[in-house]
Amino acid sequence: MISDTPESWDVVETKERFSGRVIRVVTDTVRMPRDEVADRDYVVHPGSVAVLALDDLDRVLMIRQYRHPARRLLWELPAGLRDVAGESLVDGAARELAEEAGYRAATWHTLVDLRTSPGMSDERIRVFLARDLTRIPDEENGFVHRHEEVDMPVEWVPLPDAVEKALMGMIHNSPAVAGILAAYAASVEGFATLRPADAPEA
Repeated sequence: MISDTPESWDVVETKERFSGRVIRVVTDTVRMPRDEVADRDYVVHPGSVAVLALDDLDRVLMIRQYRHPARRLLWELPAGLRDVAGESLVDGAARELAEEAGYRAATWHTLVDLRTSPGMSDERIRVFLARDLTRIPDEENGFVHRHEEVDMPVEWVPLPDAVEKALMGMIHNSPAVAGILAAYAASVEGFATLRPADAPEA
């Protein structure tokens, strides 16, 4: 059966190399097979959520945001950190959709779970499918955009066009690419095979 499974090898020692506002960098000395040990450096990350919002015309809501490490303006899905204590993943996704794009959704499903770069980070991203969308009036949405989120445009892209742009190398953000392709695949079955919004994480 092809399914990722939990596994944790013995950690002999952990050293913290860096601690910042969002991430930490650590080195674990891990006991390998045949009783060898090896150092593994990785980023400790709180995790993220992202939202593929799909309207009644099967268009994907996309935003464009500057990403400094990539030195690019990237087309992305509304997304954010899991940084509110006690907040469920779907509530965090709904908050991000409201704050970044000004929409709320009545129907939510788990679309796909990602490990962004498992060889160098423990970051997990859950991408949700949000449908039955309504615009939040400006006077009700008091979120103040700052830094990279200032003047962040919102565009609606037909789902087949978004798939083409991902495959042609025009969209590079990993949760956006994964979410677009997953939504396109799931649409064949009318989204009937998707997990509920509160599905447990593996």
